[in-house]
Amino acid sequence: MAAPDTVTEAVAFLAGEGYVDDLQLSADGIVARGHEGPHPTATAVVDHTFRFEGPSDPADEAIVLGVSCPEWNSKGVIVAAYGPDMGPEEAERLMELTRGRSSVTPPQEG
Repeated sequence: MAAPDTVTEAVAFLAGEGYVDDLQLSADGIVARGHEGPHPTATAVVDHTFRFEGPSDPADEAIVLGVSCPEWNSKGVIVAAYGPDMGPEEAERLMELTRGRSSVTPPQEG
């Protein structure tokens, strides 16, 4: 499959692959509706990573992750700002989650 051109296409691709939980990064790890307590970033697995940049506006930067959460026995999607619009706690959790464990696809305009 060619890399998705938009965030919407990336999310649709991941949904088709079984990544159905809507995951969020928090100060304590990964959170999702329907799951008790945060999932630790240390044991989550990033299976897919897509990064997007707008043609000229850094505010358009986004990252889409397909993540497996073994403690919850589930898979989900994280969509987050990427770059200067990302908050410090979210950036720290994202770095914990992705450092050395995933490869980021080349940026896509869109």
